[in-house]
Amino acid sequence: MPSYDYQYLAHLVRRAQAGSSDAFAELYVATYQQQYNFSYRYLQDQFLAQDAIQETYILALKNITTLRDPLVFVSWLNQINMRVCFEMFRKERKHDLELNRYDQAHLDQCQEQGAGDSPESQVIREDEQEYVIKQIMALPFSESQAILLRYYRNMKLGEIAKMMDISQSSVKRYLNNGRRMLAERLRK
Repeated sequence: MPSYDYQYLAHLVRRAQAGSSDAFAELYVATYQQQYNFSYRYLQDQFLAQDAIQETYILALKNITTLRDPLVFVSWLNQINMRVCFEMFRKERKHDLELNRYDQAHLDQCQEQGAGDSPESQVIREDEQEYVIKQIMALPFSESQAILLRYYRNMKLGEIAKMMDISQSSVKRYLNNGRRMLAERLRK
């Protein structure tokens, strides 16, 4: 992970909040590579990663005036990027599932074998999955990020630690805390 001069970035954030496009451009240059690397590792597609970066910086520019503490700009940007990547991944996966669901050969094979779910049970399962994802996204950022990377992107603890720039023990702690909080949320 790059070493940032957080005081200088905070200075640039204050200038960008005051309307300086040059300051925001400098923030972009300073943080672009780390954000792109995260997006690429998460989405595993260079074109989707570029789209995610574009969306991330558009959202950051639109909302920079809402950032109260300029010293946390990098963390704030990481959160935006994570949520953008997650939404893009979810939409891509949903699109792929819809295409696969209507694959005629698969439908014919299921009917011949008597296998397959009814349309009603498929809808119920998708609704349940959507509800669980919403509950994960409602968790604190570090916990939700660790859970999504581990269980939805099937990443190893070392990979997650590297992406989040934390130790593996911190990843384990976030996963344990996140699972505990998620279980409490789902029980309610």
